[in-house]
Amino acid sequence: MVREQYTRSTLDDGVPDDTSDYIYKIGIYGWRKRCLYLFILILIVILTVNFALTIWILRVMWFNSEGMGLLQVNADGLKLDGESEFLFPLYASEIHSREDSFLLVHSSQNVTVAARNEIGNVTGGLSLGPGMAEAFGQYLEITSNNDKMLFSADENEAVVGAGKLRITGPEGALFEHSVETPC
Repeated sequence: MVREQYTRSTLDDGVPDDTSDYIYKIGIYGWRKRCLYLFILILIVILTVNFALTIWILRVMWFNSEGMGLLQVNADGLKLDGESEFLFPLYASEIHSREDSFLLVHSSQNVTVAARNEIGNVTGGLSLGPGMAEAFGQYLEITSNNDKMLFSADENEAVVGAGKLRITGPEGALFEHSVETPC
């Protein structure tokens, strides 16, 4: 304080001083600056962890440009090579196996295949469960490998189309009504 008074008294030539007594600092200082640095550090850590988790998920799930792991997405639909487990119902218009192997479906309860019309109503289906097989629909037809009809059934009649019908039960065959055979 004494030095300021001394400087003022010696330099006082009657001209007003250009320097002000108050100097305003512009910027962030003190605890606000520390909090900003801490926030930026936490943000960088979160971004790094998220980036590492994203890379880890991409590697574990085998994501690539064609799809995910053994599941490939192409213009025709989906292609799955190998085994897969579906936790919820699977809806598909067509399912094919490779030509050199068969299609294998496992279930702990049952397997149900249903056909639906445009409205979504079930028009026919096949249900396979433990100890039972059930087919339902308006018409049932079983054909051979060369598209020859072996058995067909509808609401009114059942037709066996094989060249020879053999009944192998120990008691033979029981007919409740008339039986017609060709001459």
